Amino acid sequence: MSGPPASAVHVLEAPYLLFLGDAVEPGFAKTALGLRDWAGDKCLAEYALPDATVTTGLPRMSPAAAVAGGARSMVIGVANQGGVVPESWLPALLDAVAAGLDIIAGLHTRLAEIAPLREAAARAGVRLIDVRVPPAGLPIASGLKRTGRRLLTVGTDCALGKKYAALAIARGLQARGMDARFRASGQTGIMIAGEGIAIDAVVADFATGAAELLSPNAPPQHLDVIEGQGSLFHPAYAAVSLALLHGSQPDLFVVCHQPGRSQILGTPGYAVPSIEAVIAQTIALGQLTNPAIRCAGISLNTAGMGADEAAEEIARTSKRLGLPAADPIRGGEPFQRLLDACAA
Repeated sequence: MSGPPASAVHVLEAPYLLFLGDAVEPGFAKTALGLRDWAGDKCLAEYALPDATVTTGLPRMSPAAAVAGGARSMVIGVANQGGVVPESWLPALLDAVAAGLDIIAGLHTRLAEIAPLREAAARAGVRLIDVRVPPAGLPIASGLKRTGRRLLTVGTDCALGKKYAALAIARGLQARGMDARFRASGQTGIMIAGEGIAIDAVVADFATGAAELLSPNAPPQHLDVIEGQGSLFHPAYAAVSLALLHGSQPDLFVVCHQPGRSQILGTPGYAVPSIEAVIAQTIALGQLTNPAIRCAGISLNTAGMGADEAAEEIARTSKRLGLPAADPIRGGEPFQRLLDACAA
Protein backbone atom coordinates (compact mmCIF):
# COMPACT_ATOMS: atom_id res chain seq x y z
CA MET A 1 0.00 0.00 0.00
CA SER A 2 1.36 3.36 -0.95
CA GLY A 3 1.30 6.22 1.54
CA PRO A 4 1.34 9.99 1.28
CA PRO A 5 4.53 11.47 -0.16
CA ALA A 6 7.16 12.07 2.52
CA SER A 7 7.25 15.78 1.71
CA ALA A 8 3.54 16.14 2.42
CA VAL A 9 3.23 14.63 5.91
CA HIS A 10 5.15 14.83 9.13
CA VAL A 11 7.09 11.59 9.55
CA LEU A 12 8.43 11.04 13.06
CA GLU A 13 11.29 8.79 14.10
CA ALA A 14 10.70 6.45 17.05
CA PRO A 15 11.49 5.27 19.68
CA TYR A 16 10.66 8.38 21.70
CA LEU A 17 12.14 9.91 24.83
CA LEU A 18 9.20 11.70 26.52
CA PHE A 19 10.12 15.10 27.98
CA LEU A 20 7.99 16.09 30.98
CA GLY A 21 9.61 19.47 31.62
CA ASP A 22 8.76 20.70 35.11
CA ALA A 23 5.15 19.40 35.09
CA VAL A 24 3.49 18.94 38.46
CA GLU A 25 -0.08 18.45 37.15
CA PRO A 26 -0.94 15.35 35.09
CA GLY A 27 -3.35 17.42 32.99
CA PHE A 28 -0.44 19.41 31.59
CA ALA A 29 1.38 16.20 30.62
CA LYS A 30 -1.51 14.80 28.58
CA THR A 31 0.59 14.42 25.43
CA ALA A 32 3.16 12.23 27.19
CA LEU A 33 0.48 10.23 28.98
CA GLY A 34 -1.48 9.78 25.76
CA LEU A 35 1.61 8.51 23.99
CA ARG A 36 2.26 6.09 26.83
CA ASP A 37 -1.32 4.78 26.62
CA TRP A 38 -1.71 4.59 22.83
CA ALA A 39 1.84 4.27 21.49
CA GLY A 40 3.63 2.49 24.29
CA ASP A 41 5.67 0.47 21.81
CA LYS A 42 7.22 3.72 20.56
CA CYS A 43 8.08 5.13 24.00
CA LEU A 44 11.46 4.17 25.44
CA ALA A 45 11.87 6.38 28.50
CA GLU A 46 11.07 9.73 30.11
CA TYR A 47 13.22 12.76 30.91
CA ALA A 48 12.23 15.53 33.32
CA LEU A 49 13.58 18.53 35.15
CA PRO A 50 14.23 18.20 38.90
CA ASP A 51 11.04 20.03 39.89
CA ALA A 52 8.74 17.71 37.89
CA THR A 53 6.49 15.40 39.89
CA VAL A 54 4.50 13.88 37.02
CA THR A 55 5.71 10.56 35.66
CA THR A 56 4.63 8.22 32.90
CA GLY A 57 6.04 5.26 34.79
CA LEU A 58 8.68 4.70 32.12
CA PRO A 59 12.38 4.48 33.00
CA ARG A 60 13.94 7.89 33.54
CA MET A 61 16.94 8.46 31.27
CA SER A 62 19.17 11.30 30.15
CA PRO A 63 19.16 12.06 26.42
CA ALA A 64 22.58 10.43 26.00
CA ALA A 65 21.42 7.27 27.77
CA ALA A 66 18.22 7.20 25.72
CA VAL A 67 20.20 7.45 22.47
CA ALA A 68 22.40 4.58 23.65
CA GLY A 69 19.18 2.64 24.23
CA GLY A 70 17.92 3.32 20.71
CA ALA A 71 15.86 6.54 21.01
CA ARG A 72 15.58 8.60 17.84
CA SER A 73 13.47 11.58 18.96
CA MET A 74 12.51 13.49 22.08
CA VAL A 75 8.85 14.48 22.28
CA ILE A 76 7.84 17.48 24.36
CA GLY A 77 5.04 15.74 26.22
CA VAL A 78 3.80 18.84 28.04
CA ALA A 79 0.89 21.01 26.90
CA ASN A 80 1.31 23.97 29.24
CA GLN A 81 -0.75 27.14 29.47
CA GLY A 82 -0.05 29.23 26.40
CA GLY A 83 1.84 26.44 24.66
CA VAL A 84 5.21 28.07 25.35
CA VAL A 85 8.78 26.79 25.72
CA PRO A 86 10.08 28.28 29.00
CA GLU A 87 13.72 29.31 29.22
CA SER A 88 14.13 26.75 32.01
CA TRP A 89 13.61 23.96 29.43
CA LEU A 90 16.32 25.17 27.05
CA PRO A 91 19.33 23.39 28.63
CA ALA A 92 17.44 20.08 28.50
CA LEU A 93 16.43 20.60 24.87
CA LEU A 94 20.00 21.49 23.95
CA ASP A 95 21.22 18.33 25.71
CA ALA A 96 18.82 16.28 23.62
CA VAL A 97 19.99 17.92 20.40
CA ALA A 98 23.63 17.39 21.36
CA ALA A 99 22.88 13.71 21.96
CA GLY A 100 21.53 13.44 18.40
CA LEU A 101 17.77 13.41 19.02
CA ASP A 102 15.16 15.07 16.82
CA ILE A 103 12.88 17.33 18.91
CA ILE A 104 9.13 16.99 18.33
CA ALA A 105 6.58 19.46 19.68
CA GLY A 106 2.95 20.42 19.27
CA LEU A 107 3.13 23.75 21.09
CA HIS A 108 2.27 27.23 19.87
CA THR A 109 5.91 28.30 20.23
CA ARG A 110 7.82 27.16 17.15
CA LEU A 111 11.02 25.34 17.94
CA ALA A 112 12.84 26.89 14.99
CA GLU A 113 12.09 30.36 16.39
CA ILE A 114 14.33 29.66 19.40
CA ALA A 115 17.69 30.79 18.01
CA PRO A 116 20.05 28.77 20.27
CA LEU A 117 18.03 25.62 19.62
CA ARG A 118 17.84 26.25 15.87
CA GLU A 119 21.59 26.81 15.63
CA ALA A 120 22.42 23.75 17.74
CA ALA A 121 20.12 21.55 15.66
CA ALA A 122 21.80 22.74 12.47
CA ARG A 123 25.22 21.89 13.86
CA ALA A 124 24.08 18.46 15.07
CA GLY A 125 22.15 17.62 11.91
CA VAL A 126 18.90 16.84 13.74
CA ARG A 127 15.36 17.99 13.01
CA LEU A 128 13.12 20.36 14.94
CA ILE A 129 9.59 19.21 14.14
CA ASP A 130 6.51 21.29 15.01
CA VAL A 131 3.67 18.95 14.16
CA ARG A 132 1.14 21.79 14.14
CA VAL A 133 3.01 23.46 11.28
CA PRO A 134 1.63 22.17 7.97
CA PRO A 135 4.30 20.53 5.82
CA ALA A 136 5.20 21.98 2.42
CA GLY A 137 3.74 20.72 -0.83
CA LEU A 138 0.07 20.39 0.09
CA PRO A 139 -2.17 20.25 -3.01
CA ILE A 140 -5.59 21.61 -3.75
CA ALA A 141 -8.16 18.81 -3.58
CA SER A 142 -8.97 16.88 -6.74
CA GLY A 143 -12.21 15.26 -5.56
CA LEU A 144 -11.21 12.11 -7.47
CA LYS A 145 -12.36 8.79 -6.02
CA ARG A 146 -9.55 6.74 -4.45
CA THR A 147 -9.25 3.00 -4.07
CA GLY A 148 -9.60 1.31 -0.69
CA ARG A 149 -12.15 2.01 2.04
CA ARG A 150 -12.38 4.81 4.63
CA LEU A 151 -14.07 5.46 7.95
CA LEU A 152 -14.21 8.91 9.58
CA THR A 153 -15.11 9.71 13.17
CA VAL A 154 -17.37 12.78 13.42
CA GLY A 155 -18.77 14.51 16.48
CA THR A 156 -21.74 16.28 17.97
CA ASP A 157 -19.11 18.64 19.40
CA CYS A 158 -15.34 19.00 19.69
CA ALA A 159 -13.18 17.38 22.39
CA LEU A 160 -15.34 14.36 23.15
CA GLY A 161 -13.39 11.35 21.91
CA LYS A 162 -13.06 11.27 18.11
CA LYS A 163 -9.34 10.41 18.32
CA TYR A 164 -9.84 7.74 20.97
CA ALA A 165 -12.71 6.21 19.00
CA ALA A 166 -10.65 6.09 15.80
CA LEU A 167 -7.68 4.54 17.59
CA ALA A 168 -9.84 1.95 19.34
CA ILE A 169 -11.69 1.02 16.14
CA ALA A 170 -8.48 0.70 14.12
CA ARG A 171 -6.84 -1.46 16.75
CA GLY A 172 -9.96 -3.53 17.29
CA LEU A 173 -10.17 -4.33 13.57
CA GLN A 174 -6.43 -5.07 13.42
CA ALA A 175 -6.89 -7.55 16.27
CA ARG A 176 -9.41 -9.34 14.05
CA GLY A 177 -6.81 -9.62 11.31
CA MET A 178 -8.22 -6.82 9.16
CA ASP A 179 -6.02 -4.53 7.08
CA ALA A 180 -6.89 -1.31 8.96
CA ARG A 181 -4.85 1.77 9.78
CA PHE A 182 -5.35 4.84 11.99
CA ARG A 183 -4.81 8.12 10.13
CA ALA A 184 -3.94 11.13 12.29
CA SER A 185 -5.27 14.64 11.65
CA GLY A 186 -4.23 16.35 14.91
CA GLN A 187 -0.99 16.85 16.79
CA THR A 188 -1.32 14.16 19.46
CA GLY A 189 -2.64 11.69 16.92
CA ILE A 190 0.36 12.42 14.71
CA MET A 191 2.73 11.65 17.58
CA ILE A 192 0.88 8.40 18.28
CA ALA A 193 0.76 7.30 14.64
CA GLY A 194 4.20 8.61 13.72
CA GLU A 195 2.86 10.54 10.74
CA GLY A 196 -0.02 12.73 9.66
CA ILE A 197 -1.15 16.30 9.07
CA ALA A 198 -2.68 18.73 11.58
CA ILE A 199 -5.65 19.69 9.44
CA ASP A 200 -6.71 22.62 11.62
CA ALA A 201 -3.41 24.40 10.87
CA VAL A 202 -3.70 24.14 7.07
CA VAL A 203 -4.66 27.18 4.96
CA ALA A 204 -8.31 26.77 3.97
CA ASP A 205 -7.70 26.33 0.22
CA PHE A 206 -5.49 23.30 0.89
CA ALA A 207 -7.30 21.64 3.82
CA THR A 208 -9.38 19.27 1.70
CA GLY A 209 -6.32 18.36 -0.37
CA ALA A 210 -4.43 17.62 2.83
CA ALA A 211 -7.28 15.33 3.91
CA GLU A 212 -6.99 13.50 0.59
CA LEU A 213 -3.30 12.91 1.26
CA LEU A 214 -4.04 11.40 4.66
CA SER A 215 -5.78 8.40 3.09
CA PRO A 216 -4.19 7.58 -0.29
CA ASN A 217 -5.07 4.84 -2.76
CA ALA A 218 -5.07 1.42 -1.10
CA PRO A 219 -6.04 -2.21 -1.81
CA PRO A 220 -9.82 -2.84 -1.99
CA GLN A 221 -10.12 -4.42 1.47
CA HIS A 222 -7.89 -1.91 3.27
CA LEU A 223 -9.68 0.43 5.70
CA ASP A 224 -8.26 3.78 6.78
CA VAL A 225 -9.78 4.93 10.09
CA ILE A 226 -9.44 8.70 10.03
CA GLU A 227 -9.33 10.85 13.15
CA GLY A 228 -12.07 13.46 13.02
CA GLN A 229 -11.78 17.11 14.05
CA GLY A 230 -14.28 19.63 15.38
CA SER A 231 -17.95 19.33 14.51
CA LEU A 232 -20.12 20.33 11.57
CA PHE A 233 -22.31 22.08 14.15
CA HIS A 234 -19.54 24.04 15.87
CA PRO A 235 -19.66 27.76 14.93
CA ALA A 236 -15.85 28.02 15.11
CA TYR A 237 -14.67 24.62 13.85
CA ALA A 238 -17.23 23.50 11.29
CA ALA A 239 -14.95 24.54 8.42
CA VAL A 240 -12.17 22.11 9.32
CA SER A 241 -14.75 19.36 9.89
CA LEU A 242 -16.20 19.89 6.41
CA ALA A 243 -12.78 19.93 4.73
CA LEU A 244 -11.90 16.66 6.45
CA LEU A 245 -15.24 15.13 5.47
CA HIS A 246 -14.93 16.07 1.79
CA GLY A 247 -11.27 15.09 1.53
CA SER A 248 -11.66 11.81 3.40
CA GLN A 249 -14.51 10.66 1.13
CA PRO A 250 -15.57 8.22 3.87
CA ASP A 251 -17.57 5.14 3.02
CA LEU A 252 -18.51 4.91 6.70
CA PHE A 253 -18.63 7.29 9.62
CA VAL A 254 -19.05 6.86 13.37
CA VAL A 255 -20.76 9.63 15.34
CA CYS A 256 -19.02 10.46 18.64
CA HIS A 257 -21.12 11.94 21.44
CA GLN A 258 -20.84 12.69 25.15
CA PRO A 259 -24.18 12.09 26.92
CA GLY A 260 -25.12 14.94 29.20
CA ARG A 261 -23.25 17.66 27.33
CA SER A 262 -25.83 20.28 26.40
CA GLN A 263 -23.81 23.28 25.14
CA ILE A 264 -21.23 23.41 22.34
CA LEU A 265 -17.83 23.71 24.03
CA GLY A 266 -16.69 27.31 24.40
CA THR A 267 -19.72 28.83 22.64
CA PRO A 268 -22.57 29.71 25.02
CA GLY A 269 -25.95 29.81 23.36
CA TYR A 270 -25.23 26.98 20.92
CA ALA A 271 -26.86 23.69 21.89
CA VAL A 272 -25.25 20.34 21.16
CA PRO A 273 -27.14 18.82 18.21
CA SER A 274 -28.84 15.46 18.36
CA ILE A 275 -27.03 12.42 17.03
CA GLU A 276 -29.79 12.14 14.44
CA ALA A 277 -29.05 15.66 13.19
CA VAL A 278 -25.34 14.88 12.89
CA ILE A 279 -26.06 11.71 10.92
CA ALA A 280 -28.34 13.57 8.52
CA GLN A 281 -25.95 16.51 8.07
CA THR A 282 -22.90 14.28 7.57
CA ILE A 283 -24.66 12.25 4.88
CA ALA A 284 -26.02 15.35 3.14
CA LEU A 285 -22.61 17.04 2.98
CA GLY A 286 -20.51 13.91 2.56
CA GLN A 287 -22.41 12.80 -0.52
CA LEU A 288 -20.60 15.47 -2.53
CA THR A 289 -17.46 13.31 -2.69
CA ASN A 290 -18.92 9.90 -1.78
CA PRO A 291 -22.59 9.35 -2.69
CA ALA A 292 -22.52 5.98 -0.87
CA ILE A 293 -21.56 7.39 2.55
CA ARG A 294 -23.40 5.83 5.51
CA CYS A 295 -23.32 5.77 9.31
CA ALA A 296 -21.80 2.63 10.84
CA GLY A 297 -22.68 3.39 14.45
CA ILE A 298 -22.24 5.54 17.53
CA SER A 299 -19.31 6.01 19.90
CA LEU A 300 -20.36 7.28 23.34
CA ASN A 301 -18.01 8.91 25.82
CA THR A 302 -19.42 7.62 29.12
CA ALA A 303 -16.37 8.45 31.24
CA GLY A 304 -18.48 10.31 33.81
CA MET A 305 -20.93 7.43 34.32
CA GLY A 306 -20.96 4.33 36.43
CA ALA A 307 -20.95 0.94 34.70
CA ASP A 308 -24.71 0.34 34.97
CA GLU A 309 -25.65 3.87 33.87
CA ALA A 310 -23.28 3.64 30.92
CA ALA A 311 -24.67 0.27 29.85
CA GLU A 312 -28.22 1.66 29.97
CA GLU A 313 -27.25 4.73 27.92
CA ILE A 314 -25.47 2.58 25.31
CA ALA A 315 -28.45 0.21 24.99
CA ARG A 316 -30.95 3.09 24.86
CA THR A 317 -29.01 4.90 22.14
CA SER A 318 -28.62 1.77 20.04
CA LYS A 319 -32.33 0.95 20.27
CA ARG A 320 -33.41 4.52 19.45
CA LEU A 321 -31.22 4.80 16.36
CA GLY A 322 -31.24 1.21 15.16
CA LEU A 323 -27.43 1.30 15.03
CA PRO A 324 -24.69 -0.28 17.14
CA ALA A 325 -23.56 1.98 19.97
CA ALA A 326 -20.63 1.51 22.33
CA ASP A 327 -18.04 3.19 24.48
CA PRO A 328 -14.80 1.99 22.82
CA ILE A 329 -12.85 2.48 26.03
CA ARG A 330 -15.23 0.28 28.03
CA GLY A 331 -15.22 -2.29 25.21
CA GLY A 332 -17.35 -5.38 25.74
CA GLU A 333 -20.00 -6.89 23.49
CA PRO A 334 -21.41 -3.49 22.39
CA PHE A 335 -18.00 -2.52 21.03
CA GLN A 336 -17.69 -5.83 19.21
CA ARG A 337 -21.02 -5.10 17.49
CA LEU A 338 -19.73 -1.66 16.51
CA LEU A 339 -16.61 -3.31 15.06
CA ASP A 340 -18.84 -5.71 13.12
CA ALA A 341 -20.54 -2.72 11.50
CA CYS A 342 -17.23 -1.02 10.75
CA ALA A 343 -15.91 -4.19 9.12
CA ALA A 344 -18.97 -4.74 6.93
